[in-house]
Amino acid sequence: MSNTAEAEGTALETRGLEPVPDSERTGKVSELFPTWVAANISVLLLTMGASLVVAFQLNFWQAIVVAIAAPSLSYGLVGLFGIAGKRGGAPGMALSRAVFGQRGNLLPGSLIWIARWGWETINAVTGAYALLTVLDIVFGIKQNTPLIIVTLLLFVVATFAISGLGIHAVQKCNKYATYLFGGFSVLVLVYLIVSSDWGAVFDRPAGSTAMMVAGIGMIAAGGVSWIPSAPDFTRYLPRTASAKAMVGNSIGGAGIVVLPMVLMGAAMAVSTPDLASAKDPVSFLGEILPLWIAVPYLLIALVGMLLINAMSMYSAGFTAQTLGFTIARHWAVSVNAVISLIFGGILMLVATSFMGSFIAFLSLLAVAFSAWIGVFGADMLRRTEYDGEALLDTTRTSAYWYKGGFAPAAVIAWGVSLVVGLLFTTSDWFTGPLAANNPIGEYGLGWIATIVVSGLLYLALPKPAVEAPRAKDAEPVSV
Repeated sequence: MSNTAEAEGTALETRGLEPVPDSERTGKVSELFPTWVAANISVLLLTMGASLVVAFQLNFWQAIVVAIAAPSLSYGLVGLFGIAGKRGGAPGMALSRAVFGQRGNLLPGSLIWIARWGWETINAVTGAYALLTVLDIVFGIKQNTPLIIVTLLLFVVATFAISGLGIHAVQKCNKYATYLFGGFSVLVLVYLIVSSDWGAVFDRPAGSTAMMVAGIGMIAAGGVSWIPSAPDFTRYLPRTASAKAMVGNSIGGAGIVVLPMVLMGAAMAVSTPDLASAKDPVSFLGEILPLWIAVPYLLIALVGMLLINAMSMYSAGFTAQTLGFTIARHWAVSVNAVISLIFGGILMLVATSFMGSFIAFLSLLAVAFSAWIGVFGADMLRRTEYDGEALLDTTRTSAYWYKGGFAPAAVIAWGVSLVVGLLFTTSDWFTGPLAANNPIGEYGLGWIATIVVSGLLYLALPKPAVEAPRAKDAEPVSV
């Protein structure tokens, strides 16, 4: 296969962890906009918007502030961390080897990988339920065991097909999904304007500032989970790509979805408060919306979950490779696909009551994202280039071997902040001793505390000097 064909998006992407050569960095910053649009086409944003009104007791104007602040904060960080991708031309968890060491990177990498396949399983199950609901509403076909298996298999196979083909297939699908979502948003907006009791919507009293901050944290958490993957979608950008434009397109792409979806949920919750607590929001919305809007909505939800899973699996394939799966990238993606299929089948057919506990377990693992973000982000302040040869060299000869394969400052900072994060975490399985009776716990800012602790501790600990890469002719880096 020629590099030209791959660069033009006409062939399977075969590149794995190895950095993209400058000659193949033909990506455009504007492609980040539809990328982060697709990453947010999720039914959960509607339920989160409803939760702002029902659980957090916020009014509509406060919901607007939350819906603007959350993506600006989280996807601003996504855009900033994407700078590492254009600097090193490699996936995020491969660049992480330069920070944690070849062996040390296995610690955050393994937890992030488990969290990814866990949420991919949840998305696959939700996507299968969306398809089952459409079949029921449109054709009157009731779900049964064979049909559940078939719909789950179709969802996982479609996800694998997109993510397995690589970055060009993902970007093309994201582009079309952006147009589809735009048309759907207009449709729903018209319905809400006509059917909503806007007097009741605007008459709600204002909630507390603490709940506003907690609401921002709740919605921003989704964007934060994408930060380790940000370099995966920027490694084909030229070194001269504008960092400002990268941040702007990341925030814009996410914000144009998050704002209307959250506000739709907030408006709908005034007349249908059960939306905030629906265990199966897909089926719930299929029941309360009129048929002419329920069907296209469910199809959009299905496409959105499909693309979110495809993007997640695309990144998870790289993470699997960094953990020692010595197989091609597209086959590394298949590892997550098989896991999603097996666990999805268990959740749908055997352990349906286990869903809440499974989500609680994954919520605990989310602390690992914040701990990694603080360390990697602090390291970006001191490192503007990455040694491509050292990233791929997993032996003692690697410049990123450090001490026994571990970078002590990074591993210690990550481990300590992981413990700190758990102290402020609340879930069905575990409640940290500092999760209540303090502003951080009350405002739901444990993830921010984790990032701050890990970053400051990493900067404070002694570290080896950053050596110039052994690249042949490194080009100037535009930051």
